[in-house]
Amino acid sequence: LPVAPNLLEQKFEADRPNAAWVTDITYIATDEGWLYLAGIKDLYTCEIVGYAMGPRMTQELVGEALFRAVRSKRPRNGLIHHSDRGSQYCAHGYRRLLAQFGMLASMSRKGNCYDNAPMESFWGSLKAELVYHHRYATRMEAMASVREYIEI
Repeated sequence: LPVAPNLLEQKFEADRPNAAWVTDITYIATDEGWLYLAGIKDLYTCEIVGYAMGPRMTQELVGEALFRAVRSKRPRNGLIHHSDRGSQYCAHGYRRLLAQFGMLASMSRKGNCYDNAPMESFWGSLKAELVYHHRYATRMEAMASVREYIEI
């Protein structure tokens, strides 16, 4: 699968909203199995601009998060979209979406979580403030809890 250059190079600054987004996938334990959460964060506003949840870590999951972000923020061409090298982000279909939206793909160096530190930091906060304090019986229960955390 194709890999994009690292356009951010750990310079996690933007001069305006919708100039650079970082994205990643995390997982949350439930009694039914894992719930996967794909999120997209704006580097200028620090807002989660798009997210999606589901039982599988797929290209469709990250695509849904991207569609939600684009629908809510309507970014201009040239936005830097930074991710790790996960297969979902390298997939041809996802890369085509980025091109259709006029986004510049950027990817972390292999195995370097520091290259996506702002998104990793958000996941750490979500888990420390919310997830580790709950035992979720169902994915739906976890989804409702995460939705409230992100949107409020």
